[in-house]
Amino acid sequence: MGALEGRTVVAFERRRAAEFEKLLIRHGADFHSAPAVCEVPIDQTDDVHRLFDEIEAGRIEAIILQTGVGTRALLEAAASRRNPSELVDLLARITRIARGPKPVAALREIGLEAHVRAPEPNTWREILSEIDRTSDLRGQKVAVQEYGRPNPDLLDGLRQRGVEPLPVAVYRWALPDDLAPLEKAISMILEHRVDVVAFTTAVQLDHLLLVAGQRREDLLRALGGGTALASIGPTASEALRKAGLEPAITPEHPKLGYLAAAIAAWGGEQTGGECPPETGRGKSRSQD
Repeated sequence: MGALEGRTVVAFERRRAAEFEKLLIRHGADFHSAPAVCEVPIDQTDDVHRLFDEIEAGRIEAIILQTGVGTRALLEAAASRRNPSELVDLLARITRIARGPKPVAALREIGLEAHVRAPEPNTWREILSEIDRTSDLRGQKVAVQEYGRPNPDLLDGLRQRGVEPLPVAVYRWALPDDLAPLEKAISMILEHRVDVVAFTTAVQLDHLLLVAGQRREDLLRALGGGTALASIGPTASEALRKAGLEPAITPEHPKLGYLAAAIAAWGGEQTGGECPPETGRGKSRSQD
């Protein structure tokens, strides 16, 4: 019997939902996918073109690339005016700072490496600490590829270091067009038919509570009253704690595979201490 046999897991991941499902059903989980976030391109081509004009003029010292999707979207938007090889040559002139492995991979696709790579858990804090350790950017202008929504903590941290940030947004976070899976997940949680709720980004909680509407407080009580909350990393955990919720499951590394393994390990510990629910729809107990 798998470690998650008889356990119901709800996840809000969208882009890698199928992969996450495969990892969890391998352990016997009853998996319910309820995508809570999608990336919507925004028309900021003028800002993108201005960025590469500034790089060409020698007025940009470095660029912080925060996501793989955003790195590719930045290049795609700029390609309406410049050819790809020219864009690569311009990026090659400046210091490239990557928030984590995904922008590193996007850079390698065009033959470039990151000069600075923020270590795990790949948050804005690690970006700033790695800049402190490796680079003196005081008095310089640094481009910041934003994702989803602005990060005032990162921008303020750069300013405190004497850096002039130039934020460039290429997409925003939005609710999916089809909200039925999310609404079903909310009902399942309120009816105490979910054992584990998995968050892979902080904004998923915002969107979950937005869709809950008048049921928001009831949903928060249900999430904090016996459902085990799984968080992929510190940013998602911080959002949960701000809402008065405590994650019971966190992986060793902030990656989807490690999160699935941590959920399976939790299931194994629960099964070792008590019988699994007969129907798979009973309330689970969070670990201390």
